[in-house]
Amino acid sequence: MAKTIPRIGSRRNTTRISSRKNTRRIPKGVIHVQASFNNTIVTVTDVRGRVVSWSSAGTCGFGGTKRGTPFAAQTAAGNAIRTVLDQGMQRAEVMIKGPGLGRDAALRAIRRSGILLTFVRDVTPMPHNGCRPPKKRRV
Repeated sequence: MAKTIPRIGSRRNTTRISSRKNTRRIPKGVIHVQASFNNTIVTVTDVRGRVVSWSSAGTCGFGGTKRGTPFAAQTAAGNAIRTVLDQGMQRAEVMIKGPGLGRDAALRAIRRSGILLTFVRDVTPMPHNGCRPPKKRRV
C-alpha cells in the first residue's frame, strides 16, 4: 500500500503578496554602462556588486546596426533605471566603459532620470603597451 505524503504548505488558497524577486530598498547603487560599437549594455548594481536591474539596446527591441546608435543607448539606460527608481534608489555612481556612440546618450538619460550622481568614472581598459605583435610573415 502506498504511503501518503503529508502536504505541509498548500499554495492553492494563498494569494501571493509580493513577486518572486525580493524587492530590497536600495538607496545607493552603481550604474555600469558598457558602450561598444554594436551595442550598449546598462547594468544597475547595489554597492556590493549584486545586479538589481539591467538592460541593453538589443533587449529594447533594436536590431542590427540600430543597436549602436545613441538613441538605443538612451532607451536602454531609461529602461534599466526605471525599475530601480521604484525600489527607492536616490544616489548612484556611474562607471562608463567602451568606445561606443552610446556613452554620452546613456549618461544624459541617467542625468535626466532624477538620480543624484556621486561621481562619473571612465573605466575603459587601456593597454599600457599591449601584447607583442606577431612576427612578420615574409621578409
